[in-house]
Parts: sequence; structure tokens; C-alpha cells
Amino acid sequence: MPTPKRLTPILYVDQIEPSVPFWVERLGFERGAEVPHGDALGFLILQKGPAEVMYQTRASIQADAPALAEGHPMGGTILFIEVDDLDAVERAMEGAEVVVPRRRTFYGAEEIFVREPAGNVVGFAQFGG
Repeated sequence: MPTPKRLTPILYVDQIEPSVPFWVERLGFERGAEVPHGDALGFLILQKGPAEVMYQTRASIQADAPALAEGHPMGGTILFIEVDDLDAVERAMEGAEVVVPRRRTFYGAEEIFVREPAGNVVGFAQFGG
């Protein structure tokens, strides 16, 4: 089995626009490729350094590849993102819905999990120190 070069989650949502400020304003991601679908975004790539996350709407997936849309719940993804400064992330998440408050784990991470506007859970973890 070859080693993957990159692993990028695609978050499956009703609307992309409500989640953009979460990534851009709170976390400093930049908008990459955008694909419209009707009067809204159908697909969007968000990037910061080597980190990348993609969003695609249910309507866009149904139009492009209907088999992918069948039987998949919305907001069923949990992202786990390793960071260098959890304090800064926690400040940036002020006002966001906290799903798991900041804690120290048995595997040596300090972490916090929040819900982004489309309903997906995003966890941030800092290892060491």
C-alpha cells in the first residue's frame, strides 16, 4: 500500500457560506478553489499552510455524483487538527459551541472540540509541553 501524499476531508453540508467565517476569520484559512452551484457555493477549498479542508453541498454532490449523496448524514464528520498553540485556538473559538471543553488526554494531548456552523465537530489538539 503506498503512503498517502495528503489526506483532505470533504465536509458534506446544506450550505457552505455559513461555515466560511469559522475558517477564514477565526482560524486564518484562505479561500482556494470555489465552484458555484446555482446562486450559492457548491464546493470550496480552504487552506492554511499544509492544512486543507473541502466543503461540498448536498445539491452539488447530488448533481455531480448522486451515489455519493445517498445515505450519508449531514454533519457526521469530526475533524482532528494538531496545532502548535492551543491557547490561540481557544481564543479564536470564543463564542463557538464547545462540544468537549479543554482537557488533557491519556495520549498526551491538550485538546478542545467545537462545532462549526454546518454542524461538523472540529477538534484541536496540542501535544507535548
